Amino acid sequence: MSNFTVIYDACVLYPAPLRDLLIRLARTRRFRARWTADIHNEWIEAVLKNRSDLKREQLERTVDLMEKAVPGSQVTGYESLIDGLELPDADDRHVLAAAIRCGAAAIITTNLKEFPKEQLDKYETLAIS
Repeated sequence: MSNFTVIYDACVLYPAPLRDLLIRLARTRRFRARWTADIHNEWIEAVLKNRSDLKREQLERTVDLMEKAVPGSQVTGYESLIDGLELPDADDRHVLAAAIRCGAAAIITTNLKEFPKEQLDKYETLAIS
């Protein structure tokens, strides 16, 4: 497995077709995909807000399948870093904290404006859309 590590932001895990593509790419083992329980909760809440036909249990099954498809993807122990970080949207600090904790070289996101280069440079990571 490659040592190049990325964090998937919630916005790339919903919609489902993009999530599926990113999981398939992670399974190639050319890079190491990581995420957190907070990231899962964020995309699940977005889905539930837009899709009243789905239930949390269904989406939690998706999380279980993701974890099985990409073993060792869960980042923990990043919470203590959150308060010391600065980003345009404070609600995105948990993503950067997880990236720092696992040594991710990149954050895969569609919200580049929320992860300014000058902030990410401090932690030797970048945001990729």
